[in-house]
Amino acid sequence: MQLFREARNHYTQAVRKAKASFFKQKFASCNTNSKKFWDTVKSMENKNTSSQLPTALKIGNTVTTDKSTIIENFNKHFSTAGQAFHLATPTPDNSTAPPTATRPSLPHFSFSQIHSADVLKELQNLDPYKSAGLDNLDPFFLKLSAEIVATPITSLFNLSFVSSEIPKDWKAAAVIPLFKGGDTLDPNCYRPISILPCLSKVFESQVNKQITDHFESHHTFSAMQSGFRAGHGCTSATLKVLNDILTAIDKKHYCAAVFIDLAKAFDSVNHHILIGRLDSLGFSNDCLAWFTNYFSDRVQCVKSEGLLSGPLAVSMGVPQGSILGPTLFPVYINEVALAAGESLIHLYADDTILYTSGPSLDTVLTTVQASFNAIQLSFRGLQLLLNTSKTKCMLFNRSLPAPTRLSNITTLDGFYLVK
Repeated sequence: MQLFREARNHYTQAVRKAKASFFKQKFASCNTNSKKFWDTVKSMENKNTSSQLPTALKIGNTVTTDKSTIIENFNKHFSTAGQAFHLATPTPDNSTAPPTATRPSLPHFSFSQIHSADVLKELQNLDPYKSAGLDNLDPFFLKLSAEIVATPITSLFNLSFVSSEIPKDWKAAAVIPLFKGGDTLDPNCYRPISILPCLSKVFESQVNKQITDHFESHHTFSAMQSGFRAGHGCTSATLKVLNDILTAIDKKHYCAAVFIDLAKAFDSVNHHILIGRLDSLGFSNDCLAWFTNYFSDRVQCVKSEGLLSGPLAVSMGVPQGSILGPTLFPVYINEVALAAGESLIHLYADDTILYTSGPSLDTVLTTVQASFNAIQLSFRGLQLLLNTSKTKCMLFNRSLPAPTRLSNITTLDGFYLVK
């Protein structure tokens, strides 16, 4: 027994040292790559997520165990995720889209020809372990044949610009339901993971470089937007807000903040409003026609355990899993910052914090309530729905008398926010 214990302890220590050494090297290789850093952190969490279909699913008041019925209902559930605003607002809403910032006329933006050398590099950098889309074109095959297929693929991409059309096969997504936790019978406890055709993502990457260069060179994005921008991120957003709050506290001021959450924001993007945004940013008619076609006729199927649901149309939202989606969404909500009024605001994609400070608590709460009302109207104009259960308010103060009664911040519908 003594020999066993010594061997067990030696083994346990060796495993711990090996793990420590492994992750130390992994973190060292991350350098300044934040995505690689957080991927490494997630790999240490050992989360029990499963992409397998549940054995049963609740549909209305009934529970079904038929797998074909389960994937069809998952598809219906995911494809209608973006209709939250319309379901919650059955009558026409009088809100208008947020005002467009007054800025000098931007030069027209038109697509440039894509070079085969750029496509070749993109193909050679493909992750061979990624799954193929519904077109069954494997990334591993494209990576191996990159030098041969790069030129004809480049011609195909450039032809898309000329014709303002995208192959329909590239607009079909395979969706895998991923269990998040909670009740396995509840479809809301599953997250859709979309797999798009590999070639569509290679094409979108080239398009994304062109439009991002246009946006950044002309300072299109609000300085208050940190989401999906080069040189910005969670760290820069956190430091900005934290510095503002600490500055207010150092002045012995009250600081009130509202943390705004939206329901299915990326899935709720109205294509007509987004195209209008691109038009105001100097996009040529050919580009607008291309993006109109990009959003049209998109479909998705749920795929799991060798089963494939029928296709359903997706008429709203930026495509999940796409390259362009994270760039287009900040464009969509960019002007929301204009509605903050006397309050400060910072956005990270669809996450928004609204805050203000001052020596008078009553004045602070009145100001933040007025700004919150204006922001809600702005989101309504974009047909984005406020998630009242996850929207919170908070009061920051130090060395100040605690208020005997903290006035409640309310939504336009009269719901009190939880503190």
